[in-house]
Amino acid sequence: MSGTSGSESSTDSAARTVALVTGASRGIGAAIAERLAQDCYVIGTATTTAGADSISTALAERGTGMVLRVDDEESVSAFYAALAERELAPLIVVNNAGITRDNLLLRMKSTEWSDVLDTNLTGQYRVVKPALRAMMKARWGRIINLSSVVARMGNPGQSNYVASKAGIEGFSRALALEVASRGITVNAVAPGFIETDMTSALTPDQVDMMLARVPLGAMGRAADVADAVAFLASRSAGYITGVTLEVNGGLHMS
Repeated sequence: MSGTSGSESSTDSAARTVALVTGASRGIGAAIAERLAQDCYVIGTATTTAGADSISTALAERGTGMVLRVDDEESVSAFYAALAERELAPLIVVNNAGITRDNLLLRMKSTEWSDVLDTNLTGQYRVVKPALRAMMKARWGRIINLSSVVARMGNPGQSNYVASKAGIEGFSRALALEVASRGITVNAVAPGFIETDMTSALTPDQVDMMLARVPLGAMGRAADVADAVAFLASRSAGYITGVTLEVNGGLHMS
């Protein structure tokens, strides 16, 4: 595993709450890392050295970028070993890393199914499990897992992605029950139609079609999701656990 670090020393960062944000090089993940860096020392991860470097540049002394592949057990182990060497133990973990491999189920290859489940769902297991020890010792922690509005609505051509996101919400509720007595909360955030570099590829007609289904009549911003995550990560949200906070402009109301 390779990575880069910001200019702040591990001694300085250890004095602040450490937050881990996976998939933080762009889009919603980058917005979450920037928002949490207002209050925490943030470790943002990317799958490439270039991505990790861009995170370090963006966060400057407020955090660092590191390389991590959540679909690779050895990468996760090396990542946590590197954190231990720097005496950094995240008490806030935001699982944002994820992929899509869209296809109709009739045409979906087994790798398209397994790659999405292994990254989006099993990847969260790999990241959260090693982080729990420090949280339990501190008797405080925040775990926020990124889901999606499609976990409850469904979406044709995304049975693998929808299954992974629905699994994330169930995983969050079960884990919330396991660790509540140690002062650790576990919640999910489910974004809807959010303006990112991915949605910028949509045609105007596709955008209009989506907006017609959103009662608030606009796409959400990555900052809207980041603010929701920051609230759940704060001490103000200490009595909230096992829930899915939907950030979708009314696209789906549970």
